[in-house]
Amino acid sequence: MKKQHVQLSDPDRTYLEDLISKGELPVKMYQRALGLLELDRGKTYQAVADILGVSHNSVSGWGQKYQEERLQCLHDKPRSGRPVEIDGMQRAKITALACSQAPEGYGAWTLRLLAEKAVELEYCEHVSHSTVSEILKKTN
Repeated sequence: MKKQHVQLSDPDRTYLEDLISKGELPVKMYQRALGLLELDRGKTYQAVADILGVSHNSVSGWGQKYQEERLQCLHDKPRSGRPVEIDGMQRAKITALACSQAPEGYGAWTLRLLAEKAVELEYCEHVSHSTVSEILKKTN
């Protein structure tokens, strides 16, 4: 007799089936939901991995996380990382500054001048000329 890796509760199974039938899900969430349903139907980790085109470890992880977290396993956890220092409004101000008239004595804005002026006008606490370059590259 085959070992059933995941046994969904009836409300969870119904929820997952409804979720998949909607059709507008992030790919990761769709794969996790479909994987859990297939595991509930008695398929092995490897069979589900082959169907979904993911690794065996991913599928077994979904099964283990379902046992621990129930349906919360469908969602990604917040990831650590460096927080955003310059938000959209600050980027817009720097872009507008670059589009303005250059300071007296200069023919055009330089990246270093823009960075210094943005700090001087208190758009942000600090910004490097390379960050200003990245901000301006993203504009047309």
